[in-house]
Amino acid sequence: MTKEKILIVEDDPAILTGLVDLLEGEGFEVRSAKDGNAALRSYQNEKPSLILLDIMIPEKSGLDVCREIRRKDALTPIIMLTAKGQEVDKVVGLELGADDYIVKPFGVGELLARVRAALRRAAAREIGAKDVRPIEFGDVRIDPKTLAGTKDGRKFPVTAREIELLRYFTSHEGEVVERFTLLDEIWGVRYEGTTRTLDQHIAKLRQKIEDDPAEPRFIQTVYGVGYRFLGKP
Repeated sequence: MTKEKILIVEDDPAILTGLVDLLEGEGFEVRSAKDGNAALRSYQNEKPSLILLDIMIPEKSGLDVCREIRRKDALTPIIMLTAKGQEVDKVVGLELGADDYIVKPFGVGELLARVRAALRRAAAREIGAKDVRPIEFGDVRIDPKTLAGTKDGRKFPVTAREIELLRYFTSHEGEVVERFTLLDEIWGVRYEGTTRTLDQHIAKLRQKIEDDPAEPRFIQTVYGVGYRFLGKP
């Protein structure tokens, strides 16, 4: 059985050595990089199953590395490693496409749980990515094969994350879905801070699919709770 490969991007030698020893001891194949440029080269050459990515690294920051990877790869899970108190960096990392974050110092059990959960979600997401059935509601049609949508004859691009959101919404039509549930289901992160990253994705999606984004018909806000999707008038 092929081992799952993990790329660790960390410039602190002590932390890096500890992570490599831990994950190799758990049966993973491990590669490492100490700066942003090396991280991108290793990602390109090694095709890891998961990336543990520190934000504060030389050459290119972890946020820049995440951004560049997400331009061409929406599926490989990225777990950001953040210092305690870097609230803004956590939010920005999620907005750039990170799947999860973990705050230093972290426990061994927490890290392994996050890694395994991210790998499970990635496997499920890969299966979901093979679902190329169009998403249709009202006058909106989304084609997952081309990452494109149409509304009343107008064409617009969609991201893989927006397709995941719409698939979740359409499979829970009429239900009130809490913000934290959506973060956990789509981003895979139990985020205890702001839900700004989710709300911004919803706002961008409304710009594409709603007649009037200020008075949404499809994705409705349930104040203090989350959202409700109504595909029919």
